[in-house]
Amino acid sequence: MQYKHFYAHLVETTDIVLELGELDLTPEERIHLLSLVEANIHSNVINTVLSTLDEENKKIFLKNLALSDHIKTLDHLKQASNDIEDKIQETISIIKKELLEDLKKAKKIKK
Repeated sequence: MQYKHFYAHLVETTDIVLELGELDLTPEERIHLLSLVEANIHSNVINTVLSTLDEENKKIFLKNLALSDHIKTLDHLKQASNDIEDKIQETISIIKKELLEDLKKAKKIKK
């Protein structure tokens, strides 16, 4: 299975997509906002990973990331940090919660 990111199996954004679907947006606006959601999640996951690793493992991680070798990237992270997937999942949950709260506020403002 080909993933877009090494953490793709940990991300579920259906709830965000559904919330966006309830806003009065053009398809282009919806696509743009979804790309911003993905970028926000991605940058926060990268920050979480980098703050967990020592200098040598950061170099290996960034090399694997640059090569888009998602399997090698995740395997390396699992070896470097036993609970990395839990940390990534926690980061994603926090970001999703914040985004969903913002979307719900936007819906109230539009009404």
